Amino acid sequence: MKTPVVQEPHLPHARRAAAERQPAPDTLTPADRYRELFVAVQSRRVFPDSKTFVDCAPRQAPETILTAYRAQHAAPGFDLKHFVETHFDPPAPARSQFVPQDGWTLAQHIDALWPCLTREPEQHPVHGSLLQLPHPYVVPGGRFIEQYYWDSYFTMLGLAESGCAELLHAMTDNFAYLIDTYGHVPDGTRTYYLSRSQPPLFALMTQLCEQRGGPSAHGYLPQLRREHAFWMEGEHHVQAGAPHRRVVRLEDGSVLNRHWDDRDTPREEAWAEDVATAAQSARPPHEVYRHLRATAETGWDFSSRWCREDLPGSLANIHTTDLLPVDLNCFLHELERTIARLARHAGDETVAREFAQRADARSHAIARVFWNAREGIYVDYDWKLRRQRRALTAATVVPLFCGVATAPQAEAVAAAIVARLLAPGGLGTTEYETTEQWDRPNGWAPLQWMAVEGLRRYGHTSLAAEIRTRWMRTVQALFEREHRLVEKYALRPDSAPRGGTGGEYPLQDGFGWTNGVVRRWLHEGAGVATPAYRTP
Repeated sequence: MKTPVVQEPHLPHARRAAAERQPAPDTLTPADRYRELFVAVQSRRVFPDSKTFVDCAPRQAPETILTAYRAQHAAPGFDLKHFVETHFDPPAPARSQFVPQDGWTLAQHIDALWPCLTREPEQHPVHGSLLQLPHPYVVPGGRFIEQYYWDSYFTMLGLAESGCAELLHAMTDNFAYLIDTYGHVPDGTRTYYLSRSQPPLFALMTQLCEQRGGPSAHGYLPQLRREHAFWMEGEHHVQAGAPHRRVVRLEDGSVLNRHWDDRDTPREEAWAEDVATAAQSARPPHEVYRHLRATAETGWDFSSRWCREDLPGSLANIHTTDLLPVDLNCFLHELERTIARLARHAGDETVAREFAQRADARSHAIARVFWNAREGIYVDYDWKLRRQRRALTAATVVPLFCGVATAPQAEAVAAAIVARLLAPGGLGTTEYETTEQWDRPNGWAPLQWMAVEGLRRYGHTSLAAEIRTRWMRTVQALFEREHRLVEKYALRPDSAPRGGTGGEYPLQDGFGWTNGVVRRWLHEGAGVATPAYRTP
């Protein structure tokens, strides 16, 4: 039977009513709200982690707190730390109440973690930076106590295997609500994240939700189209060789996408770090801040991938908005193809034809712009310099994951992975070892998932199984030793498996997307395979 056309978000009655009861959103960020108090707290490092203050909940109206600060801060003996402790409640770590039990299997540990990482809407503090959501959701863990965009898709992969399908459905509805309310999905559900998004995986979420007994993906068509409009804003007036926000029109007329952030100030959750990075650059600070913010939208924050290739370890030379990322454009191809399919099913041939043409045009552009035939890999493209980047990164698997590659291209990518990215613990992230967390030696759950699924899609099942097995061994070994799962893992050949290194903050436990990918593979029965490949 043909699915009926739905013109609004497909929410059950109780969920729709909850969404309609949400108050008008307060979009002021902590920097907007607290002004010189914000700068004082962050510049004087009242908290070691810059994210702590922006996640604090005020005990009085923010206007009252700012007025009190202005009246008191110049007085002799004024204690800024005491003032903040008096007027704000600090955030609690995501899994502060979780106690692992001896004898638990890895699956039992993950199943027990989900309730500790789940948040209810009524728990949101008043006047804080947290965005109100109508339904429950899962946070990644550690310092990350809000719903994140692309993290959530990989988290959702494992929820159904733990008997939490309704939570998966609720999270999909939350993302639809965010698009309805703000016009896009923010990086995370904080006011200071509203100026940017993250890799657009909502189309994949709607498909997963439907597959796991939730609402039909057809009901989310309005939100899918609105998200696409967000990413393509300005495409009709942007000139050849020029950008506009997230859109770049190349000299040949092709329209592709980059990452962007609407603000050019230090990230509020990393204010001190960004100020320090900008101070090391010869460029105007606002230019550096824009690149840093845009990198946060990529999800790969931070990596040599976004730096000048002659200085891959120098974050001060970051130039993310100059680059067209191959993975972003593959995700948008998936979005366009999904809209075309759903519109055709709904009987809207005009929209179906438009988005099928868009997907076809992007597919050809991906092959032309990002494919390096000599190396047999997909790479990013520097639209300012009008040339491909040289570096191989794990983003090369995303065209396979999204089905954009040809069979010969997939075969070449598989060979490159074996020769250059396959590590003892799974798929490496880049070929450079730096102090940034999205570089060697670290491996990340979402990259393992996309590599395995992409290789499977093109029939490279042995290599897919090898990557999965190596990753599962890594996670299992650290779990057996330390009784925890973490956000990233070091894939070094010369040491026992351990948590990843580098980045702006300490290694975080939890951890949402690791839990989701591992739980899904445990359900599939990821055993120990006989290694078919050897790391060169």
